[in-house]
Amino acid sequence: MVTSAILTLALLFIAIFLLFGVVPGGSAAPQPVAQTPPATGQTAAQQPPPVSNKNWWAAPDTATISRNTQQGKLIAYGRQLIANTAAFLGPKGSVKHMSNGMNCQNCHLDAGTKVLGNNYSAVASTYPKFRERSGTIEDIPKRVNDCFERSLNGKSLPNNSKEMQAIVAYINWLGKDVPKGEKPEGSGIFAVPYLSRAANPDKGKEVYIQKCQSCHQPNGGGQLNPDGKTYLYPPLWGKNSYNTGAGLYRISRFAGYVKLNMPLGASHNFPQLTDEEAWDVAAFVNSQPRPSKDLSKDWPDIAAKPVDHPFGPYADGFSESEHKYGPFQPIIDARKQQKNAQSARK
Repeated sequence: MVTSAILTLALLFIAIFLLFGVVPGGSAAPQPVAQTPPATGQTAAQQPPPVSNKNWWAAPDTATISRNTQQGKLIAYGRQLIANTAAFLGPKGSVKHMSNGMNCQNCHLDAGTKVLGNNYSAVASTYPKFRERSGTIEDIPKRVNDCFERSLNGKSLPNNSKEMQAIVAYINWLGKDVPKGEKPEGSGIFAVPYLSRAANPDKGKEVYIQKCQSCHQPNGGGQLNPDGKTYLYPPLWGKNSYNTGAGLYRISRFAGYVKLNMPLGASHNFPQLTDEEAWDVAAFVNSQPRPSKDLSKDWPDIAAKPVDHPFGPYADGFSESEHKYGPFQPIIDARKQQKNAQSARK
C-alpha cells in the first residue's frame, strides 16, 4: 500500500512537470528560445558577419526621371537597356543582335544601383580616366563597349547610336550628385581579404553544388526565361557566358562580387558566403570553359597587370597558375621588393 501510494505521488509530480513545465514548490522550467536559422549548410558560428555600417551611396529615385522631356526619355531607355539588355541587343533582340544574351545588370545588379553590387555610382565622377589595361585615357562609351565586348562577349555599340547615348545618359544620371573625382561608399565590388593559400577549384565545386547550381544549373548554363530570349539566371560558363577578357574572369573580382551578392538574397547586411567559400567558388567557376578574347593589346605595361591577371607575360617571375589562383601575398611582397630595389638604383 505504502509503495503504491509513493508510486502514485511520483507519477503525479512527473505529470505536472510534463504538462506545465513547473516543478511543484519551484519555478518554471527554462523554455527553448527560437533562433533564426543560419544560411543553409552553416552553423551560427560560421555565419559570415555583415560589412560594417557606413554612409552608403543611394541611387536617385527613378520616379524623378521626367517622361516628358527628351533627356528624361533617354535616361529611362538607358535604364531599360541596362536591366534588359538581351531583350534589345541579345541574340533575339528587338534592336540589334550583338551580345550573348546576358544583361548588363547580371554583373551590375539592380540596374547598376546595388550597394557593393558593382554599381555605377562612381562612373560619372571618375571618367574620363587613364586605365592601365588599355594604356589610354578612356571615356564612358569606351568603358561601356569594353563590357559589351568582354562580359557580354559581343560587339561594340557606335558612340552616336541611340542605345549608347541612352546608356551614358542613365549612368551620368545615377552619378549626378557625386562630386567629381570622388567614389561614394559602396561603389564597385567588395575587396575580399586574400587567403594565405591558393584558391581551390575542387573546394569551390562543393560550394557551387551546395549554393549555386540550383539556379545556375549543374552545367553552369543558367536558366532562360519562358520567352527564350533572356536569362532568369545567367550562365556562369560556356559559350553564352562572359569571355576571358571580362573583369569577373579575375578571381578577386568574382570573389568580391559573390561574397556580398550571392546566393540570391545575400547583401552587405547579410552575406552568405565565407571569404574562403567566395575565393574557392571563384576559382571553380573561372576554371571552366568559356569564350576566349584576344588580349594582345591589353596591359601594354606588363608591370601594371593586376596581381590576379591570369595571363602572362609578367614582370615579377611568378607563373600563370600562381597569378590566377594565388596565394597572392607573396606576389605582392615580391613586387614591393622589386619596386624598392628599382627606386634604390635611381
